[in-house]
Amino acid sequence: MGSHAMNRTRMTTAAVGLIAALGVAWFAMAHKQAHAASEKSHQSDVDRAVVVDTAQVTRTDVPIYLQGLGTVQAFYTVTVTARVDGELQKVAFTEGQTVHKGDLLAQIDPRPNQAALEQAIATKAKDAATLANAKRDLERYAALQPEDLASKQTVDTQRTTVDQLAAQLQVDQAQIDSARTQLDYTRITSPITGLTGIRGVDPGNIVHAADTNGIVVVTQVQPISVIFTLPEEDLTAVGAAHAAGPVEVTVVSRDGGKQLDVGALSLIDNQILQATGSAKFKAVFPNAHNTLWPGQYVNARVLLHTDKSALTIPAAAVQLGPKGPFTYVVKNDETVEVRPLQIGQEHDGMTIVTGGLALNERVVTTNQYRLQAGVRVNTNAPAADGAAPAVAPTPPSAPLKTS
Repeated sequence: MGSHAMNRTRMTTAAVGLIAALGVAWFAMAHKQAHAASEKSHQSDVDRAVVVDTAQVTRTDVPIYLQGLGTVQAFYTVTVTARVDGELQKVAFTEGQTVHKGDLLAQIDPRPNQAALEQAIATKAKDAATLANAKRDLERYAALQPEDLASKQTVDTQRTTVDQLAAQLQVDQAQIDSARTQLDYTRITSPITGLTGIRGVDPGNIVHAADTNGIVVVTQVQPISVIFTLPEEDLTAVGAAHAAGPVEVTVVSRDGGKQLDVGALSLIDNQILQATGSAKFKAVFPNAHNTLWPGQYVNARVLLHTDKSALTIPAAAVQLGPKGPFTYVVKNDETVEVRPLQIGQEHDGMTIVTGGLALNERVVTTNQYRLQAGVRVNTNAPAADGAAPAVAPTPPSAPLKTS
């Protein structure tokens, strides 16, 4: 009996120990599973956070521009034509050549005009000799009149003859000047410094003063002008800036990708184009590198003023909704809220914010199409190597909401 009781005691003790060990093992396993579930839940929250890029609201000096479509025009354009009739003996320029004021462009046969000049000079010499003889006769008649050897009428008639011959000499000199001018016209020179265009007449042809086609067109392109338009509502602002001092105007290519030159506003036209409701402006540019060409279409940007220390955010952060522009602001808990905005002009990828944001707040610049109010974001997770950057489609008209 004693041995049997001891065996039962040992078996009971072993069973209790086994149950206790099983309990400890179960508790440890349950704790481990709970910890794993917690970590998995936390990792799931991290995985569900939207990866975005952000930018801070900063203060920047932003230039304020007005932009209009313009056309380049030569500063001066001259159609060079013949001013006398004759054979075109020589063309002294090359098409597209830069010529200076006074350079020879063409030569018309000068011989007929040279002959006319020499004839006028000879006529004046003949009339001068006649005048000299008439003056001597007048002196003789005047000396004989006191002795009644010449009548008063004879003296008066001779004095009139002298006056007529003196007047004829003036006519002769005018004829000489005219003939010399006509001779000078046979040598055609450039009236301005500029570029020659396509030759209109070849040597050997007979040209006439009445011809309208011209021998060549010379255009001055340094400096050069741009005529552009702006809405009439901008006229007051541009006029005020122009009255305050020089107004800088920049011209860029039609696609806006290349700056061509920088000049200054020179003229505000005195009429508004009623058909389009726009005003015309003229700006002058040095065109040192010939980046502007007559007839070229460009975009003209007028610098009105510079906003000092304006609140700005990247233009990519601005979204458009039915109630106007808005942005996603990242809060301290790394969730986003929708913030309506009042915005000004955009320049170089930055937008002026006139209301809705404070300095140093963070705004979302990418992946806005995946956001809504309260969504958690992750701004630190790097993109996977070789992964293409997220490209947002056209912004929705309102923040997206999911059920």
